[in-house]
Amino acid sequence: MHSDDEPVGRVLGRRQALALLGFAGAALTVAGQGVAVAATTSSAPTGGCTVDCVAKPEQTEGPYYVDEGLNRSDIRPDPSNGSVAAGAMLALNFGVLQIDSSGCAPLKDAIVDIWHCDALGVYSDVAAEGTVGTKFLRGYQTTDRAGKVKFVTVLPGWYRGRTIHIHIKIQTTGTDGNPYEFTSQLYFTEELKAEYLTTDPYAGKGTPDTTNATDGIYAGGGDQMLLLPRRTRQGYTADFTIGLDLSDTEVGDDDSPGPGGPPGPPPA
Repeated sequence: MHSDDEPVGRVLGRRQALALLGFAGAALTVAGQGVAVAATTSSAPTGGCTVDCVAKPEQTEGPYYVDEGLNRSDIRPDPSNGSVAAGAMLALNFGVLQIDSSGCAPLKDAIVDIWHCDALGVYSDVAAEGTVGTKFLRGYQTTDRAGKVKFVTVLPGWYRGRTIHIHIKIQTTGTDGNPYEFTSQLYFTEELKAEYLTTDPYAGKGTPDTTNATDGIYAGGGDQMLLLPRRTRQGYTADFTIGLDLSDTEVGDDDSPGPGGPPGPPPA
Protein backbone atom coordinates (compact mmCIF):
# COMPACT_ATOMS: atom_id res chain seq x y z
CA MET A 1 0.00 0.00 0.00
CA HIS A 2 2.59 2.54 1.03
CA SER A 3 4.85 2.68 -2.02
CA ASP A 4 6.12 6.26 -2.20
CA ASP A 5 8.02 7.01 -5.39
CA GLU A 6 11.69 7.84 -5.59
CA PRO A 7 12.65 11.46 -4.87
CA VAL A 8 12.96 14.10 -7.60
CA GLY A 9 15.11 17.21 -7.82
CA ARG A 10 18.74 17.71 -6.91
CA VAL A 11 20.46 17.72 -3.55
CA LEU A 12 23.34 19.97 -2.54
CA GLY A 13 25.34 19.90 0.65
CA ARG A 14 25.70 23.05 2.72
CA ARG A 15 29.18 23.87 1.35
CA GLN A 16 28.03 23.30 -2.22
CA ALA A 17 24.96 25.43 -1.65
CA LEU A 18 26.94 28.32 -0.28
CA ALA A 19 29.29 28.12 -3.24
CA LEU A 20 26.36 27.99 -5.63
CA LEU A 21 24.68 30.96 -4.01
CA GLY A 22 27.89 32.98 -3.99
CA PHE A 23 26.91 34.07 -0.50
CA ALA A 24 29.72 35.45 1.64
CA GLY A 25 27.74 37.89 3.75
CA ALA A 26 26.91 40.07 0.75
CA ALA A 27 24.21 39.88 -1.93
CA LEU A 28 22.61 36.52 -2.64
CA THR A 29 22.79 35.13 -6.18
CA VAL A 30 21.04 31.97 -7.32
CA ALA A 31 21.54 29.92 -10.46
CA GLY A 32 18.84 27.53 -11.68
CA GLN A 33 19.76 24.20 -10.12
CA GLY A 34 16.45 22.49 -9.32
CA VAL A 35 16.74 23.23 -5.61
CA ALA A 36 15.10 25.44 -3.04
CA VAL A 37 16.94 27.23 -0.27
CA ALA A 38 15.99 27.50 3.37
CA ALA A 39 17.27 29.60 6.21
CA THR A 40 18.19 27.69 9.35
CA THR A 41 16.77 30.40 11.57
CA SER A 42 13.31 29.86 13.03
CA SER A 43 11.63 32.91 11.53
CA ALA A 44 11.54 34.41 8.06
CA PRO A 45 13.58 37.60 7.83
CA THR A 46 11.92 40.75 6.53
CA GLY A 47 15.12 41.96 4.90
CA GLY A 48 18.19 40.18 3.54
CA CYS A 49 18.69 36.46 3.97
CA THR A 50 20.59 34.92 6.83
CA VAL A 51 24.14 33.87 5.94
CA ASP A 52 23.62 30.28 7.08
CA CYS A 53 21.61 28.84 4.18
CA VAL A 54 21.43 25.32 2.77
CA ALA A 55 19.84 23.92 -0.36
CA LYS A 56 16.59 22.08 0.26
CA PRO A 57 15.90 19.09 -1.98
CA GLU A 58 12.65 18.31 -3.65
CA GLN A 59 11.34 14.85 -2.81
CA THR A 60 8.52 12.67 -4.09
CA GLU A 61 4.90 13.70 -3.76
CA GLY A 62 4.04 10.08 -3.06
CA PRO A 63 0.79 8.32 -3.99
CA TYR A 64 -1.47 9.88 -1.36
CA TYR A 65 -1.71 13.54 -2.32
CA VAL A 66 -5.35 14.57 -2.68
CA ASP A 67 -6.35 18.12 -3.58
CA GLU A 68 -9.17 18.39 -1.06
CA GLY A 69 -9.48 22.18 -1.26
CA LEU A 70 -9.42 22.41 2.54
CA ASN A 71 -8.32 25.94 3.41
CA ARG A 72 -7.71 25.58 7.12
CA SER A 73 -5.05 25.98 9.77
CA ASP A 74 -6.12 23.15 12.08
CA ILE A 75 -6.00 19.98 9.98
CA ARG A 76 -6.88 17.56 12.79
CA PRO A 77 -10.69 17.50 12.38
CA ASP A 78 -12.36 15.28 9.81
CA PRO A 79 -15.14 17.39 8.25
CA SER A 80 -16.90 14.23 7.05
CA ASN A 81 -17.82 13.10 10.57
CA GLY A 82 -16.58 15.71 13.05
CA SER A 83 -13.94 13.45 14.62
CA VAL A 84 -10.54 14.84 15.59
CA ALA A 85 -7.30 12.96 14.89
CA ALA A 86 -5.70 11.69 18.08
CA GLY A 87 -2.06 12.25 18.95
CA ALA A 88 0.45 14.71 20.34
CA MET A 89 -0.35 18.21 19.09
CA LEU A 90 2.17 19.81 16.72
CA ALA A 91 2.08 23.49 15.74
CA LEU A 92 3.96 24.05 12.47
CA ASN A 93 5.10 27.57 11.57
CA PHE A 94 6.31 27.93 7.99
CA GLY A 95 8.03 30.90 6.37
CA VAL A 96 8.24 31.13 2.58
CA LEU A 97 10.73 33.47 0.89
CA GLN A 98 11.34 34.51 -2.71
CA ILE A 99 15.03 34.60 -3.58
CA ASP A 100 16.58 36.55 -6.45
CA SER A 101 19.86 38.26 -7.27
CA SER A 102 19.10 41.17 -4.95
CA GLY A 103 18.39 39.03 -1.88
CA CYS A 104 15.21 37.56 -0.49
CA ALA A 105 11.84 38.75 0.72
CA PRO A 106 8.67 37.18 2.17
CA LEU A 107 6.54 35.53 -0.52
CA LYS A 108 2.88 36.49 -0.23
CA ASP A 109 -0.05 34.40 -1.52
CA ALA A 110 1.85 31.13 -1.92
CA ILE A 111 -0.27 28.05 -1.22
CA VAL A 112 1.31 25.73 1.35
CA ASP A 113 -0.29 22.29 1.46
CA ILE A 114 0.55 19.55 3.98
CA TRP A 115 -0.69 16.01 4.48
CA HIS A 116 0.44 12.99 6.50
CA CYS A 117 -0.75 9.78 8.13
CA ASP A 118 -2.42 9.57 11.52
CA ALA A 119 -1.02 8.13 14.74
CA LEU A 120 -1.59 4.58 13.45
CA GLY A 121 -0.01 5.16 10.04
CA VAL A 122 -3.23 5.64 8.05
CA TYR A 123 -3.89 8.31 5.39
CA SER A 124 -7.34 9.78 4.84
CA ASP A 125 -9.33 9.59 1.58
CA VAL A 126 -7.35 6.68 0.12
CA ALA A 127 -9.13 3.65 -1.31
CA ALA A 128 -6.30 1.25 -0.40
CA GLU A 129 -6.58 2.43 3.22
CA GLY A 130 -10.38 2.06 3.31
CA THR A 131 -10.68 5.75 4.16
CA VAL A 132 -12.39 7.20 1.07
CA GLY A 133 -14.50 10.22 2.00
CA THR A 134 -12.55 11.09 5.14
CA LYS A 135 -10.34 14.20 5.13
CA PHE A 136 -8.31 14.18 8.34
CA LEU A 137 -4.76 15.53 8.45
CA ARG A 138 -4.96 17.40 5.16
CA GLY A 139 -5.20 21.11 4.44
CA TYR A 140 -3.61 24.21 2.99
CA GLN A 141 -2.96 27.80 3.96
CA THR A 142 -2.01 30.86 1.91
CA THR A 143 1.02 32.84 3.04
CA ASP A 144 0.41 36.30 4.48
CA ARG A 145 2.37 39.49 3.76
CA ALA A 146 5.18 38.16 5.96
CA GLY A 147 5.33 34.94 3.94
CA LYS A 148 4.07 32.90 6.86
CA VAL A 149 1.48 30.20 7.50
CA LYS A 150 0.68 28.13 10.56
CA PHE A 151 -0.79 24.65 10.88
CA VAL A 152 -2.02 22.74 13.89
CA THR A 153 -1.78 18.98 13.52
CA VAL A 154 -0.54 15.91 15.41
CA LEU A 155 2.79 14.13 15.27
CA PRO A 156 2.49 11.37 12.65
CA GLY A 157 2.67 7.68 13.38
CA TRP A 158 4.53 5.15 11.25
CA TYR A 159 3.83 2.53 8.61
CA ARG A 160 5.99 -0.23 7.22
CA GLY A 161 8.76 0.69 4.80
CA ARG A 162 9.00 4.43 5.53
CA THR A 163 10.48 6.60 8.23
CA ILE A 164 8.04 9.06 9.84
CA HIS A 165 7.41 12.09 7.64
CA ILE A 166 5.09 14.94 6.67
CA HIS A 167 4.46 15.88 3.05
CA ILE A 168 4.63 19.53 1.97
CA LYS A 169 3.79 21.21 -1.33
CA ILE A 170 4.20 24.94 -2.09
CA GLN A 171 2.43 26.36 -5.14
CA THR A 172 2.88 29.85 -6.57
CA THR A 173 3.72 31.52 -9.90
CA GLY A 174 7.21 31.54 -11.38
CA THR A 175 8.93 34.59 -12.80
CA ASP A 176 8.01 33.29 -16.28
CA GLY A 177 4.31 33.49 -15.42
CA ASN A 178 3.88 29.72 -15.29
CA PRO A 179 2.80 27.66 -12.27
CA TYR A 180 5.66 26.93 -9.87
CA GLU A 181 5.49 23.98 -7.49
CA PHE A 182 7.94 22.76 -4.84
CA THR A 183 7.22 19.40 -3.21
CA SER A 184 9.18 17.67 -0.46
CA GLN A 185 8.93 15.84 2.86
CA LEU A 186 9.71 16.83 6.43
CA TYR A 187 11.28 14.51 9.01
CA PHE A 188 11.97 14.11 12.71
CA THR A 189 15.02 13.07 14.69
CA GLU A 190 15.20 9.55 16.09
CA GLU A 191 15.41 11.05 19.59
CA LEU A 192 12.07 12.81 19.21
CA LYS A 193 10.40 9.75 17.74
CA ALA A 194 11.65 7.60 20.61
CA GLU A 195 10.13 10.14 22.98
CA TYR A 196 6.59 10.35 21.64
CA LEU A 197 6.08 6.90 20.10
CA THR A 198 6.07 5.38 23.58
CA THR A 199 2.94 7.37 24.47
CA ASP A 200 -0.68 6.72 23.53
CA PRO A 201 -2.07 6.37 20.92
CA TYR A 202 1.25 5.55 19.24
CA ALA A 203 2.59 2.97 21.69
CA GLY A 204 0.17 0.23 20.73
CA LYS A 205 1.72 -0.12 17.29
CA GLY A 206 5.18 -0.95 18.58
CA THR A 207 8.58 0.04 17.23
CA PRO A 208 8.91 1.40 13.67
CA ASP A 209 10.60 -0.91 11.19
CA THR A 210 12.31 1.96 9.32
CA THR A 211 14.53 4.71 10.67
CA ASN A 212 15.86 7.80 8.91
CA ALA A 213 19.12 5.97 8.26
CA THR A 214 17.37 3.04 6.52
CA ASP A 215 14.80 5.03 4.53
CA GLY A 216 15.57 5.28 0.81
CA ILE A 217 13.77 8.59 0.34
CA TYR A 218 15.32 10.21 3.41
CA ALA A 219 18.71 9.29 1.90
CA GLY A 220 18.00 11.84 -0.84
CA GLY A 221 18.58 14.86 1.38
CA GLY A 222 16.23 14.19 4.27
CA ASP A 223 18.78 15.50 6.74
CA GLN A 224 18.14 18.94 5.20
CA MET A 225 14.40 18.62 5.87
CA LEU A 226 14.53 17.83 9.58
CA LEU A 227 12.02 19.50 11.85
CA LEU A 228 13.25 20.27 15.36
CA PRO A 229 10.08 20.55 17.47
CA ARG A 230 10.30 21.89 21.00
CA ARG A 231 7.97 21.08 23.85
CA THR A 232 5.12 23.39 24.83
CA ARG A 233 2.33 23.08 27.37
CA GLN A 234 -0.02 21.87 24.64
CA GLY A 235 2.41 19.55 22.85
CA TYR A 236 5.13 20.57 20.39
CA THR A 237 5.92 23.44 18.04
CA ALA A 238 8.36 23.66 15.12
CA ASP A 239 9.50 26.38 12.70
CA PHE A 240 10.75 25.91 9.15
CA THR A 241 11.62 28.45 6.46
CA ILE A 242 11.96 27.72 2.75
CA GLY A 243 13.28 30.10 0.11
CA LEU A 244 12.26 29.65 -3.52
CA ASP A 245 14.07 30.80 -6.65
CA LEU A 246 11.01 31.41 -8.80
CA SER A 247 13.14 31.67 -11.95
CA ASP A 248 14.29 28.05 -11.57
CA THR A 249 12.08 26.08 -13.95
CA GLU A 250 13.61 22.76 -12.88
CA VAL A 251 11.78 22.92 -9.56
CA GLY A 252 8.67 20.78 -9.79
CA ASP A 253 9.92 18.88 -12.83
CA ASP A 254 8.94 15.28 -12.10
CA ASP A 255 11.16 14.08 -14.93
CA SER A 256 14.29 15.22 -13.11
CA PRO A 257 16.30 12.27 -11.82
CA GLY A 258 16.70 12.27 -8.07
CA PRO A 259 19.32 10.90 -5.73
CA GLY A 260 18.70 8.31 -3.09
CA GLY A 261 17.50 4.75 -3.30
CA PRO A 262 13.97 3.42 -3.55
CA PRO A 263 11.68 3.33 -0.53
CA GLY A 264 11.47 0.34 1.74
CA PRO A 265 9.30 -2.68 0.92
CA PRO A 266 5.53 -2.19 0.86
CA PRO A 267 3.51 -3.80 3.64
CA ALA A 268 1.93 -7.16 3.13
